[in-house]
Amino acid sequence: MLLLCLATQAQQLESYVLEAQDNSPAIDALRAKYDISREQINAVNTLPNTEFAAGYFVSEPETRTGPQQAKFSVKQMFPWFGTISARQDYASALAQQDNIEVGIALGKLRLSVSKTYFQLYELQEKIKVVKENIELLKVYEELVLKGVEVDKASAVDVLQLKMRQNKLEDQQLSLQNQLTSGKVAFNRLLNKENNALVEIADTLELPSEDIQVSAIKVHPELSKFDENLESIDFAEAINKKESAPQFGLGIDYINVGTRTDMAIPNSDSYRNGKDIVMPMLSFSIPIFNNKYSSVTAQNELRKKQISANKTQRLNELESSLSNAVSMRNSARNSVEIQLRNIALTKDAEDILMRSYESESLDFRDVLDIQEMQLDYQMKLIESLSNYFQQAAMIQYLVISNE
Repeated sequence: MLLLCLATQAQQLESYVLEAQDNSPAIDALRAKYDISREQINAVNTLPNTEFAAGYFVSEPETRTGPQQAKFSVKQMFPWFGTISARQDYASALAQQDNIEVGIALGKLRLSVSKTYFQLYELQEKIKVVKENIELLKVYEELVLKGVEVDKASAVDVLQLKMRQNKLEDQQLSLQNQLTSGKVAFNRLLNKENNALVEIADTLELPSEDIQVSAIKVHPELSKFDENLESIDFAEAINKKESAPQFGLGIDYINVGTRTDMAIPNSDSYRNGKDIVMPMLSFSIPIFNNKYSSVTAQNELRKKQISANKTQRLNELESSLSNAVSMRNSARNSVEIQLRNIALTKDAEDILMRSYESESLDFRDVLDIQEMQLDYQMKLIESLSNYFQQAAMIQYLVISNE
């Protein structure tokens, strides 16, 4: 896995990611939207309403075989051949867009959980470092108090140590508050209670080498534009089908009463009171089709707009990838530099403490070294956190290229 080099750490973060994806109400809403879109495919597989009509002749028209008393009719219109399948293709394309939105949201949620996790790691480790430095100052304080007794240190050194301790304790409290609020935000990402337990890795180690990435060619955010373009093609297919004639089939049935005022020849053609049955074929022809021409022009313009938006988004993603790779590399370099600086400050601290055994010592030098060491330790933690945050961003950007 790109995010962590240790399997246990990867499993821990991955479990949080999966929990967030399973519990997220936003993801549930998008999945419900996708299900609705899929159901729309069935909704478009229908014909226009069947028309039924019935009428009663108040003034009965007379025919040769008798008066017309009532009329019943039924008619069904049909779209042009292939219209319904074109509508289904269009509905399927829209559903696929919603499915891609689900994938994009899952990827962004993974990124948010990962980044927040590493930010919590950063706060947790900074608190540890501050605590260690507070304990170190207490050791220095004991040495200074002993030095005061033998004129190797002054009371001012004691006061300076106290002020330094107070500063670190204030910093520790501030970091602890940030960690508490950060855990609340993390739990909300997982849709859990604010005070739910959050376990963070004790140690993060850089992988021996960075994973090489290529330019972005396929990504869910780009696939969304491709699917949008395809849906417009289907929409244009529907437009062309709807610009074709519609035809209808129907039948009229007229109830004819018997004549009593005259004799009707007893034959099939002139039977007294013979009902009328009339099959019908009808056409609906869009003679004035400017609307369909306008829709075609609009669809072409939409395709140009989507293509331009896709190019713009690709440029933004490429820029984000380049920036993430650059910041990841810088973070790795910073980690190596801070490790060397920490080693140098420890050497300087050892030299100062050895000199204290033989002569008096100005503890301001010790405090300066200790402050430098703390600064390098903080930068080391920030660099480690930043490295893995940028790795998470790279994973999101190239997830479809791997």
